[in-house]
Amino acid sequence: MGQPLGSFEQSFHVYPVSFIDKAHLENGDKVIMPPSALDRLASLHIDYPMLFEVHNTAANRTSHCGVLEFIAEEGYVYMPYWMMQNLLLQEGDIVRFRNATLPKGTYVKLQPHTKDFLDISNPKAVLEMTLRSFSCLTKGESIMVAYNNKKYFIDVVDARPAAAISIIETDCEVDFAPPLDYVEPERIPAAPRAPAAAAAASGGASASEVGGKKGPGQDGKADATPQPEEPTFTPFVGTGRRLDGRPAASPSSPATSAAAAAPSRASAGGGASREGATGAGGGSASGAGTAGGGRKEGRLVFGSSDGAPRAGPRAPRKKEEPKKEEPQKPSFQAFSGKGYSLR
Repeated sequence: MGQPLGSFEQSFHVYPVSFIDKAHLENGDKVIMPPSALDRLASLHIDYPMLFEVHNTAANRTSHCGVLEFIAEEGYVYMPYWMMQNLLLQEGDIVRFRNATLPKGTYVKLQPHTKDFLDISNPKAVLEMTLRSFSCLTKGESIMVAYNNKKYFIDVVDARPAAAISIIETDCEVDFAPPLDYVEPERIPAAPRAPAAAAAASGGASASEVGGKKGPGQDGKADATPQPEEPTFTPFVGTGRRLDGRPAASPSSPATSAAAAAPSRASAGGGASREGATGAGGGSASGAGTAGGGRKEGRLVFGSSDGAPRAGPRAPRKKEEPKKEEPQKPSFQAFSGKGYSLR
């Protein structure tokens, strides 16, 4: 027959793991117990891995942990310092251990103390690597995550299916709550739209135009602040010069030139026959156009026409003085030397 069922329960003096040169155990929740605890546990039918409920009677604080080795002095136990802070324990205080059986965790919600933890390039991978050194989690306690020579404290906000769960060889869903020092940014209210833009969006301006009613400021009087006219392109606004040397007629304004050029371009295709007919009839149209003493605007005239009046008397030409003939230089003449006879 097997040994009767029993439970392990014993009190120890507690000290940090740094007292036995095992500071690396700070990255986890495992403790160092004396060999006598192993003998007592071996005689009991307990579940593996070995998990313990740790209780501080003086402060009424409870947590859970695992065990790594049984090499401590008798009556002493060594645990990570962050666990001592959770249990409000000082060096040498008495703490009570009792073996426990915890269900495998399916969900845990964590909340970092500061926003610095979110600045890590991959906090999920860092947390997953750190939790490999943990054997269980308890709701309401704070765990310590060491990364890049910095310590981050994280609260266990929720745990399922129980307040204390085992995370050894289990698929546990992890959720994060906003950090304790997180402050939501203030929402900036949207700037109010201008009255003109609001009226345009509501369609009030179009309604007044369709209805034929005059809006405010449209009673026939000019507005107090007239809108500046947009500059428009006006071609051929330069000064004209005649090819025969005569003075040109007074230049017209750009607006008049543009207005006169528009109908001339429009009638360029079908007005050629009319111009020909007018010329054949005796030039009455040209006579009417030149009756004011100038040419028709928009045309270039080469030479003078018979009926067109001259702009003014020509200036008398200066008589050209006869050029003095310069003496011609002797040109080269071939075979101009003297001849000699051989006789």
